[in-house]
Amino acid sequence: MLGREFAVDKLNVKIFETREEMGKTAGEEIAERIRELLDQKDEINMIFAAAPSQNETLATLIAAEGIDWSRINAFHMDEYIKLAVPDRQSFGMFLKENLFDKVNFKSVSYINGKAGNLDEECVRYGRLLKQYPADIVCMGIGENGHIAFNDPPVADFNDKKLIKIVKLDEICRNQQVNDGCFKTISDVPTHALTLTIPSLMKCRYIFCSVPAATKADAIKRTVYDEISEKCPATILRTHKNAVLYCDADSGKYII
Repeated sequence: MLGREFAVDKLNVKIFETREEMGKTAGEEIAERIRELLDQKDEINMIFAAAPSQNETLATLIAAEGIDWSRINAFHMDEYIKLAVPDRQSFGMFLKENLFDKVNFKSVSYINGKAGNLDEECVRYGRLLKQYPADIVCMGIGENGHIAFNDPPVADFNDKKLIKIVKLDEICRNQQVNDGCFKTISDVPTHALTLTIPSLMKCRYIFCSVPAATKADAIKRTVYDEISEKCPATILRTHKNAVLYCDADSGKYII
């Protein structure tokens, strides 16, 4: 059940009583937008976040009827560099298991965090992003307010790159442990490849699903802080077609 809906600057915020209701509505509204766009274009391009916070949204999206996935090109937004643990921890693998293998996409383009030359990998993936401009981004917000892996120390609202190499800050790395993706922080890679903030903001529509009490402070800052790289997610308030979905736990400081 929708508990509250309001706008802050250009960002539409929706708060639900439960995580399940949040994910169901987000997934349904993404599906509706996909169908509308496919009525207008031969194919569309989508970027997906890989995180447990997206589980309910992705499950609803996969189950949605009337979507011709064979007309959708899929991308993901970030990837660890040279994982020291099995590939199952990679974001590409997360999306493969939870989305990419479950529907018939026209194409799926993975970021290669194990590329021999990471600068060349950034160039390669950047070319794909230019060739297939994003129509929809499905994303979350990190505990430190990051979007993708644009943590506050490396976030740049005016970044000239579409994808870049970044060093992950400690809050971000601890979140991966809190989310159950790694056992200890020593297992979490220190660097990653990430789509930049301008790369994400170029898209036509942003759907941002952010459940759980661990994100409550980040949501409060996203809504109330000055728009700046100190809380990268505040940039969402400048996008004309962005929606932020919260549950009662993540939205408890803005209810």
